Amino acid sequence: MRAGNLESSGGFRYTCGVPTKVIAVANQKGGVGKTTTAVNLAACVAALGRRVLLLDLDPQANATSGVGLDKLEGGSAYGPLLGDGLLLDKVKPTAFERLEAVPSEVDLCGADIELARSENHLLRLKLALVPVLAGERFDVVFVDCPPSLGILTLNAFAACDGVLVPLQCEYYALEGISMMNRILAQVRDTGTNPSLAILGVVMTMFDARTKLSNQVVSEVRDYFGELVFETVVPRATRLAEAPSFGKPIIHYDKFSNGAAAYELLAQEFLARLDGPVASSAPLPVGEPASSSC
Repeated sequence: MRAGNLESSGGFRYTCGVPTKVIAVANQKGGVGKTTTAVNLAACVAALGRRVLLLDLDPQANATSGVGLDKLEGGSAYGPLLGDGLLLDKVKPTAFERLEAVPSEVDLCGADIELARSENHLLRLKLALVPVLAGERFDVVFVDCPPSLGILTLNAFAACDGVLVPLQCEYYALEGISMMNRILAQVRDTGTNPSLAILGVVMTMFDARTKLSNQVVSEVRDYFGELVFETVVPRATRLAEAPSFGKPIIHYDKFSNGAAAYELLAQEFLARLDGPVASSAPLPVGEPASSSC
């Protein structure tokens, strides 16, 4: 992994000439660095000049605390998903330039039951996002999904332009990916979101000292091919500490390995988001090979 710094690019900034893109950060397996990736990638993309909204759709609300916001009752997307109020009214500023967020709260735990009783239950987030996208206030919306394939995650799949999948460099890394592929294909093939595709796979918790991490990365690249980002995110103490201070890693320790990784990932992500991969990336087919790592 190469070292990098957003400030070392001679004032380089991305400019946006495309409509707002909605990216779901999802993996039904917990503990894979999903929220860490959502928070830190959002912060780094904002640091590169994009206007970013981080939508915390996980009832655990870790992304909310990760950007220094409180988990307030009634402050989440729960009401707007049920047609009560506007999602724009739930947007809160963070302490970080160009990064805003919709916090989460524990009440979102009941959304699966409530949404199941609603008309167009898989399209509630898409409908709630309409005013957000129409206002052109943001360039990118990151949706931090729950670690499941429930109705909240399916709503994110129905509303997004692409799915970002974090995978940890550990045993059973590919466990459950076949199920996610089937769900994504169903959402696409039923017409709920015909253009749904995986935008990319991010390898997290990489430890270069171990043979296991390298084996897992190789196996995932064999399965996903070019969908896997070149940048890998290391297992790092400073990266793990940052959420307890309510800061993304680039604002907690911008000279750390974790910050360098997410800075590079943000540049790679934006190049892919603005390129043809964003609309043409195919879903892998078939079952992943059994992990021998």
